[in-house]
Parts: sequence; structure tokens; C-alpha cells
Amino acid sequence: MTSTSGSPTVGYAPVNGIELYYELHGSDGPPLVVLHGGALTIDLSFAALLPSLAANHRVIAIELQGHGHTADNDRPMSLEVFSDDVVALLDHLGVERADLLGFSLGGLVALRTAVRHPERIDHLVLLATHYRHDGYHAEITAPEQTSERLPTAADFAAMVDAYARVAPDPTRFEATMAKLQPLAHGFVEWTEDELRSIDAPTLLVIGDTDFIRIEHAARMYELIPHAHLAILPDTTHMNVPANTDLLVPMLDAFLPTKA
Repeated sequence: MTSTSGSPTVGYAPVNGIELYYELHGSDGPPLVVLHGGALTIDLSFAALLPSLAANHRVIAIELQGHGHTADNDRPMSLEVFSDDVVALLDHLGVERADLLGFSLGGLVALRTAVRHPERIDHLVLLATHYRHDGYHAEITAPEQTSERLPTAADFAAMVDAYARVAPDPTRFEATMAKLQPLAHGFVEWTEDELRSIDAPTLLVIGDTDFIRIEHAARMYELIPHAHLAILPDTTHMNVPANTDLLVPMLDAFLPTKA
């Protein structure tokens, strides 16, 4: 593992029929898995946040199937499959339990992991994450999407550029994103009893101009037994993990750090 001031250690793990790309940041502290947003990479999701996390944690950053350095293949995409990949990577690295932080799609995967594999999770951080389809504001899924809550043209350009730079096949961005869409908008919803079953201390964070309705996040807060809820002011969905001035102190207070 490298120091916090150096480049990360990178690798590919043979898990469940794919070569899963991961990065190791930091040199000490409790293990913390971080999971990026849909159509994003580790860097696009967490470039601003990783230095602070790596100062006190052994950060394991993953690029999911079809994202960044991890190639897509004929394997179906689902939250269950992605969750099993996370656990398989922990096995590959010899990590028995870890804290888990996910943003957007990564938050959905983190939530699924907490429900399917509770014995592997210590603390759970869900950034801009919902548990039902109606958790989104209505204008996000409307045919004419003009909401200020949506990613900007610059956001989309950054996604395409990042994919072209690092993907094994840079021409597959549109095909992979088309494969991802049914997952993003058609995942199997969690029941309220499943949320009540989560024993891990959980931090829920959304922006006040997020995709996610504040009422929906508040319902998650009510259902998850050991939950905390934060709403970041003047923050869109895409900017939640980048709002480090507010987010880093919350994470420092919530997550256990090295002795």
C-alpha cells in the first residue's frame, strides 16, 4: 500500500467472470471501500475526497463492470451482481470487514451489500442514494428533462472523456450506458423491513438540489435503525462528493479512523 502522498497501488481482481479494477489509497487505518456513481470513474466521483479519506483509512476504490478501467462483457448488470463483486474483491484482498461508502449507483450497490452481506460491513455511507423509484424528483424522469438538478453538458462531456481515456474499449461508452439504464431505473426496490434490518451505523447525505427528494431521504433515516441524515446546502446530485468543505468533517466524525 502506498502512502497518502504517493500514487495509488492499482490492480485487477479476477472475480465472478470479470477483471475488476481497483485502487488502494492510503497506508493505514480501517479499510474503507468507495463506489463511484453511474457512468463515472473513481477519479470523476472522488478526486476531491480521496486525499482526505486516505489520510485516515485504507481506501479500496473500485470501478464496477463497464466503468472506467473495468471492461464490460456478456454478463448481465445488476445491483446483486455488483454487490457480489465487492464482496469477492474483499475476499481477494483478504479483508474480512470494511466500511462502505457509495455515491449514486455506488450507493445503491453499497445498500444492496449492506442488506445481502451484513457480516462484511461495519459502517455505511450513502451519498445521493434512494431505495425506491419514487425517491427521485418527478422532473428527473420526465420526458423533457430540463431540471437544474440534472448533470450539465460539462458533466456529460467529462464522463465521455474519462471513459475514452481509460476504458479497455473506448468506443463502447454509449453501448455500456444503454446496458446500464435499465439497472439504474429498474432495480428491485428495497422493502421497509429490509431497511429496518440494517444494523450498521449509516450516514445518509444528499444535496438540497439533488435528484433525491428530501422527504425520501428522511424516510430512509426513519427506517434505518442507526442512521444519521445530512442535507448539503447549494449542492446538486453530481456535486455531493465534491462538497468536501462540508462532507469531510462529517465523514471524519462518523467513520472510525486509525489509532
